[in-house]
Amino acid sequence: MKTPTLALLVGVDLGLPNFDADLQELGLLAQTAGLQPVARVTCRRKAPDAALFIGSGKADEIKMLALDTGASEILFDQSLSPAQQRNLERHLELPVNDRTLLILEIFAQRARSHEGKLQVELARLQYVSTRLVRRWSHLERQTGGAGLRGGPGEKQIELDKRMIGDAIKRTKERLGKVKKQRQTQRKQRERRNSFTISLVGYTNAGKSTLFNALVKARAYAADQLFATLDTTTRQLYLGDAARSVSLSDTVGFIRDLPHGLIDAFAATLQEAADADLLLHVVDGSNPDYLEQIEQVQRVLAEIGAADVPQILVFNKLDAVEKDNSPLSLRDMFELRDAFEGASRSVDRVFVSALTGEGLPLLRELLASHAASMVTGEISKRPTTLPDQAISLGTMSV
Repeated sequence: MKTPTLALLVGVDLGLPNFDADLQELGLLAQTAGLQPVARVTCRRKAPDAALFIGSGKADEIKMLALDTGASEILFDQSLSPAQQRNLERHLELPVNDRTLLILEIFAQRARSHEGKLQVELARLQYVSTRLVRRWSHLERQTGGAGLRGGPGEKQIELDKRMIGDAIKRTKERLGKVKKQRQTQRKQRERRNSFTISLVGYTNAGKSTLFNALVKARAYAADQLFATLDTTTRQLYLGDAARSVSLSDTVGFIRDLPHGLIDAFAATLQEAADADLLLHVVDGSNPDYLEQIEQVQRVLAEIGAADVPQILVFNKLDAVEKDNSPLSLRDMFELRDAFEGASRSVDRVFVSALTGEGLPLLRELLASHAASMVTGEISKRPTTLPDQAISLGTMSV
């Protein structure tokens, strides 16, 4: 069995909201990528240092801690510029990577489908293209070729950039063909008057477990970040609506998801943008669920899916402490727009995909939405909440 690489985690509090002081999520990402966190360092700065991102004194502290713990890699919770990454590696004399590369590494390990591998490859190439000055040591100027008179030739870095540029172009063309195939499939579903539902949510919220519970499928599900990368679609029969609908399980979202990944996964995320209904799965046992909801709403807005009707599914009811358990399994939730600040009321259902609690109520709600598409009517929602509809922990309605 391969011994995991020991990693030292670094987080810099720049006064921005949602700073993870415990570096818990970065630690989970590191473990998912096959690394073993051995120490965590946080510091506070008004602004990043242009050269090292952190101060030289803190860099010296990190270097000593790495020596004491045996760490062979340094992971930053924020994105580093190519120059900062290069300077840190020279100062620390260890490989230095950031959150973006860590997520890319996980995606590269987990992608299974042809489309998923293409998307990861595109994102990786786009990332590496800005890091050539750091990653390549053979950047000396080439001499002229055979039969040519002397004089400096083209720099090796220029050749490397052109090679990567060509690879990016080819990958985009191949992804374009995949996107056309998906568009054809969507048009066929539209002709069949198919009702499409997409599962979205923060990574590790339990989307794949819920997907398996609803359609009796065997999609891979695990208690880890980014367990599922490739979109899986199955037919779900809703007895109350007397019809089948298409249900898709999509890649999970995460805080500070690199824009390159959002762009690269446009074909996959398009499933959510084109859906008739989104099941926004939330880990109801996570104390930071409000932040996670906000992050998902931001990504949905970026891919043009902010206006798609949603049902909030608060999953993992079995993991919620009894004192925080809801008295009603269905109520309404004020969902705020990620950028404009406006809010709208959406249905919220509490379920446990693991035990099955609340799933009949969710199926009933899905059938109501599917039936409303056929009749052209908006499904009736309660204008006032039942007296029992209360909050889960700090969830106020």
